[in-house]
Amino acid sequence: MKKRVVLALGGNALQKNGEATAEAQKKIAESVGEMIADLASKYEIIIAHGNGPQVGNVLIHEEAAATDRAPAMPLETAVAMTQGQIGYWLTQAINNAFVVRGKNTKVATVVTQVVVNRTDPAFKNPTKPIGQFYSEKEAKKLAKEKHWVVKEDAGRGWRRVVPSPKPVDIVEKKSILEMVRDGIIVIAAGGGGIPVYRTRVLKRLVGVDAVIDKDFAAEKLAELTGADIFVSVTAVPNAYIYYNTPAQVALSRTSVKMAEDYIRKGDFKSGSMLPKVQAAVEFAKKGGVGIITDVDSLKMALMGRAGTIITK
Repeated sequence: MKKRVVLALGGNALQKNGEATAEAQKKIAESVGEMIADLASKYEIIIAHGNGPQVGNVLIHEEAAATDRAPAMPLETAVAMTQGQIGYWLTQAINNAFVVRGKNTKVATVVTQVVVNRTDPAFKNPTKPIGQFYSEKEAKKLAKEKHWVVKEDAGRGWRRVVPSPKPVDIVEKKSILEMVRDGIIVIAAGGGGIPVYRTRVLKRLVGVDAVIDKDFAAEKLAELTGADIFVSVTAVPNAYIYYNTPAQVALSRTSVKMAEDYIRKGDFKSGSMLPKVQAAVEFAKKGGVGIITDVDSLKMALMGRAGTIITK
């Protein structure tokens, strides 16, 4: 029996050095395709991915080209657009990697809706910056016109901020699981998933403008599909304490308790490593293996020989 693995790829994994053209990002996706083709003989694979740079670019295009006849698409629809965009790049890259090896495989991208709680406190305190930078004057004018919440972003300018609620369910989980059992490599929950909530009476799904953290969404996907291993694939080979200081220490095998102690002490930055560690810890609590590592170390990390490995 193959072990089932959910890989959470950062959105920046497909956009190096700010190169935003489709061709540049497709070229980078080729390395992901090679990696997946190498791992597929030993693992059932589900791929989740971020979309930070890509959805920001989509929003810039939408806002710049908006007219009365062709209004800008809302954020939740922009997330769906990037799921198709990045899913296409990855699907093609994985298929091509198998063709080079003289093999065939089945790969599919699932446009994925992720359920959030409409009463999540995040909706009252939007914190996730998206889209382009504005001057204070421009930002406040847009906030009034479009009913946005805007905030100053680290001295770089003003940006729109949106809620970042926690995922509670994945609408397409059964379909994804059936596909994995049928031997299909599945790409799902892209960009953290399209945020939706269920109405109280009819339980209808309604999209909402928000951004779900891709690591939390990927962990929920791993949990709901019965994965054995959850991996946050990031830019560094390990999670570190005292990062970027002379006392920096790479974490290797770590218990849930130890990782939670580091979290409480503030050893991980909220906009960087913290959600990755929190997601890995959450998965490990349920009896799985949570891993944080980079692409180059991934194969060895899955064998327990590299990366930060968190277990119960």
